[in-house]
Amino acid sequence: QSIGCDDYLGSDKVIDKCGICGGDNTACKVVSGVFKHTLTNLGYHKIVEIPEGATKINITEMSKSNNYLALRSRSGRSIINGNWAIDRPGRYEGGGTMFTYRRPNEISSTAGESFLADGPTNEVLDVYMIHQQPNPGIHYEYIIPGDNVISPQLIAHRRPGEPLNGQLGMPESTSHEDEDLHRETDILTGQAAGTFPVIQPARFPSHQPENQVPAMQPPRQNREHNWKQVGKTECTTTCGKGSQYPIFHCVNRITHEEVPEGYCDSSTKPIPEEEACNLFPCPAFWDIGEWSECSKTCGLGMQHRQILCRQIYANRTLTVQQYRCQHLEKPDTTSTCQLKICSEWQIRTEWTSCSVPCGVGQRTRDVKCVSNLGDIVDDEECNMKLRPNDIENCDMGPCAKSWFLTEWSDRCSAECGDGIRTRSVVCMTNHVSSLPLEGCGNNRPSETTPCNNGPCAGKVEWFAGGWTQCSTECGSGTQQREVICVRKTEGNFDVLNPYECSFLEKPPSQQSCYLKPCGSKWFHTEWSTCSKSCEGGFRVREVRCLSDDMAASTQCDPQLKPEEKEPCNTQDCVPEIDENCKDKYYNCNVVVQARLCVYTYYKTACCASCTRVANRQPGFLGRR
Repeated sequence: QSIGCDDYLGSDKVIDKCGICGGDNTACKVVSGVFKHTLTNLGYHKIVEIPEGATKINITEMSKSNNYLALRSRSGRSIINGNWAIDRPGRYEGGGTMFTYRRPNEISSTAGESFLADGPTNEVLDVYMIHQQPNPGIHYEYIIPGDNVISPQLIAHRRPGEPLNGQLGMPESTSHEDEDLHRETDILTGQAAGTFPVIQPARFPSHQPENQVPAMQPPRQNREHNWKQVGKTECTTTCGKGSQYPIFHCVNRITHEEVPEGYCDSSTKPIPEEEACNLFPCPAFWDIGEWSECSKTCGLGMQHRQILCRQIYANRTLTVQQYRCQHLEKPDTTSTCQLKICSEWQIRTEWTSCSVPCGVGQRTRDVKCVSNLGDIVDDEECNMKLRPNDIENCDMGPCAKSWFLTEWSDRCSAECGDGIRTRSVVCMTNHVSSLPLEGCGNNRPSETTPCNNGPCAGKVEWFAGGWTQCSTECGSGTQQREVICVRKTEGNFDVLNPYECSFLEKPPSQQSCYLKPCGSKWFHTEWSTCSKSCEGGFRVREVRCLSDDMAASTQCDPQLKPEEKEPCNTQDCVPEIDENCKDKYYNCNVVVQARLCVYTYYKTACCASCTRVANRQPGFLGRR
């Protein structure tokens, strides 16, 4: 029978995703977020606190940067990247779980660093960022039990292969590496904190012959043989703290000569206990990291790698101060690199004509980035600081001025009766060359126009109705209200002529209003003269987007932009009919075919026929 997570034989309880023994995954709460604060000071900055009991921990940098993630316990013990020492990617134990530290180093990779752990944690952990460049954002996520849930009990001691916090432990190794990874070590003294001797009675089994009844042992003081330590096993390491065990042999009490172990009482043989040996640290060495990607995609750039001074102690590789490696030549941390030859800028066309016929406009030219093979490539392949200008201003001289108008407002200032609608009028320079080159003049278009929404119903002395809506949705407008002279009767009001109330002060019936700034609006000039009198011409006007202060703006809605060009005079051209222009002969068609209409005699004698062909073929008629 199997043992459940509650340590009962035959129990089928298992630990759920939140670390609850026998849980049903409903008591979990996902905590997630993104740390996007802008940091200014270099160094360690706290990002998030991982509470006790957290599972499925994921701390990931949102894109690659020169920053580093760091992790330490609430007690101050560094777990990953502490004390300004950058650890290599790998697995690190902390807070009762195992963290996987990843740092992608491929040139093409854009992924950032990450910490991953299944949990649950048995203490509060703090996540930090070692800030060196702008923060790209840190995404964090973990799962905690919900409210009113009993926290999972952590198994303090486990046998090889037993689950720990819902995880299957790593198999025990014969070198006891796992034991050393789970305890703090002082590299200077070589003393391990919180450790105790490992008892291994099965390492040196007794060799009592089978099927033999042990002889009665005499009293201890009368024995002739006893166990004696004759040496120790070889140390498991040559430096950095290893282990060894004492060796016991059976000897004669008097002569100290070794005899077969059967002469001694096996029950009194001392149990070999592990002893530390070769406590002095191993020589420090330079741990060389991978080269970073080249700082430039073309041309001469730089690449970097991390060089750490490290020492091995108690089967752990520790980062130490660099002076411990001063007996070794330090490898280079930077190197030059060149992925390919850079491309160069080429000007492909001359400057275009100015974008406006008058005033200040722009002109452009074609500038391309060309590789050393002559191919056009992305601009990023060339040095952007050396890029020739492909656009510049051009001044075509002063322009004419015209009145620019907005459309009439949709609302009438009066809900009933006479009111007005308004529009904005402004004199500005225009860029349409067909308009006369002169100023706006004194013939300013009207800003108001009358409107009437129908007769008003009778109201109520001088009786003032409510103000109408503002005549404009934005900017300055007007409001109107109905003011009438009434007389109150029983249950009714009789409307009187205004002179009946003339002895009273009449309330105002109109006032100015201002709802809000209009922001940017479309203005346009009047239409120009049609380019043709018949058979389809076109007329133009200039349209501009202007802000409240009449400055050029780009904030107008493009879908509401008035048309700048429209067709006009689309009717067919009809020649004027002259009653005196007639054919005097029946065969005038022969005159037309012989092209005799160019002579004054035939043009008069066959006037109608010659005129028709002249209208169809301009330039047909002439003088001889």
